[in-house]
Amino acid sequence: METAESNFAKLGLNLPPAPKPLGVYKPCLIDGKYLYLSGHGTVQDDGTLIIGRIGEDMDMDQGKLAARQVGLAMLSTIKANLGSLNRVKRVIKVLGMVNCISTFEKHPFVINGASELFAQVWGEENGIGVRSAVGMGTLPDNIPVEIEAMFELHEGA
Repeated sequence: METAESNFAKLGLNLPPAPKPLGVYKPCLIDGKYLYLSGHGTVQDDGTLIIGRIGEDMDMDQGKLAARQVGLAMLSTIKANLGSLNRVKRVIKVLGMVNCISTFEKHPFVINGASELFAQVWGEENGIGVRSAVGMGTLPDNIPVEIEAMFELHEGA
């Protein structure tokens, strides 16, 4: 049987270290059957951040890869706090914020980097939830993408 963990293993991707809070907040919170993840950034395998503004320092394809990296950081937080990706039943909602120039209009394309990763991990039915993708004038430390999300957990998980 395919699981989120086995699906992730097939991708051959690495999880970066789970990011530590850079402010006064919790990286994740479990409330009943829901898991809320705070905004995550572009943490790489070595702990450094992908930096840059889309339309200025990088193009939209690089932005999409940065969004996938944010998705990996989120998966890392889930594993660090819940022990397994298998505890997540489905993605409920994603809010993707794109640090871009004012004339950039392809925010959904960029955030697809994370959404496509989640679909690969939890499958199309459970890995795709509702979503907003918006442009921002700036993001912390000049990261290109920040994403927060809400997930439903398996009962009794």
